[in-house]
Amino acid sequence: MPAERLMPNDESQDLIALTREICQDQLAPQVDAMEAAHEFPRDVFRLLGRSGLLTLAYPEELGGGGQPYEVYLQVVEEIAYAWMSVAVGVSVHSLTCFPVATFGTPEQQERLLTGMLSGDQLGAYCLSEPQAGSDVASMTTRASRGDDGDYVLRGTKAWISHAGHADFYTTFARTSDEGSKGISCFVVPGDAANLTFAEPEKKMGLHCDTVGQVYFEGVPVAEGRRVGVEGQGMPIALAALDGGRLGIAACATGLAQAALDVAVRYAKERVQFGRTIGEFQGLAFLLADMEAKVQQARATYLLAARMKDAGRNVGKQASVAKLTATDAAMQVTTDAVQVLGGAGYTTDFPVERYLREAKVTQIFEGTNQIQRLVISRALLRG
Repeated sequence: MPAERLMPNDESQDLIALTREICQDQLAPQVDAMEAAHEFPRDVFRLLGRSGLLTLAYPEELGGGGQPYEVYLQVVEEIAYAWMSVAVGVSVHSLTCFPVATFGTPEQQERLLTGMLSGDQLGAYCLSEPQAGSDVASMTTRASRGDDGDYVLRGTKAWISHAGHADFYTTFARTSDEGSKGISCFVVPGDAANLTFAEPEKKMGLHCDTVGQVYFEGVPVAEGRRVGVEGQGMPIALAALDGGRLGIAACATGLAQAALDVAVRYAKERVQFGRTIGEFQGLAFLLADMEAKVQQARATYLLAARMKDAGRNVGKQASVAKLTATDAAMQVTTDAVQVLGGAGYTTDFPVERYLREAKVTQIFEGTNQIQRLVISRALLRG
């Protein structure tokens, strides 16, 4: 059943209703076949863009939807309920727009952000590298400045969603050897010269979220596409990740809600020993625990969203939400498979896919071990 929501106003309630309609009519009928085919759902992103659901978190004067994070994240959750790969893509795209929207000059916002927030474009976020995952400061991709003031990028980025499909790549590269203070941010056009891509990674889940390495083999980038000053890349990246972690928390919550609903329906229909299996207390209590975990996940990301909307620092709370929601998704999807028993282990029901999709939420946008590090450091500084 759809999640119970207390939206801040009628407009946001209408937005949720629109999202549910699109998800039910357009997304849900094709998710199984598309995931089985490992097909990138570019037309689905275009549909969401035309519907105004791809850039909700940005101000209307910049071309966005003008919605608070409290509303944006609940829309993302609804999309994840229908199609996790697409919801992750919406979160990633929002992440890619953050540097220009927050740190870009007015001229950059007018020149670059108009397209980024148009609903027609899709972005990729190039931060991780083969040897620089959680340790971002060890990145080696380098941006060298030429005599004309422009840059040339060389290096490899890894685990990049939308690789080969994006219209632009928000990229972090080293402009000096000063460790974390030597990283800068660039917006690289998707059709830039010498920008190439590896074959997509073969993953256990999220098959429609195409992920791969991006090769910068002497890619020219104009100085006007550097966001912020040289050396400001690390603060930009970390600020963006707060929103990205909240996006993944919302995705994980929607996935967990979907798994719970399948389990509840099955428990009300499956008959053993003359009664439905939901009538057995052991299984009924398992469903109750699953419901509690879903509600805990939703509560933590909504608290963080409301704090962000109030202009407060949400670094710690974003990590709490990401940790809580993704651990909950892993547990709830595992329990959903258990409720369905042997049927849950087959592809006749979606819970086996949900379980495979849940695992990576504990890994990307900062592993849950990194979230614990962020939370503990924030506590001990206070």
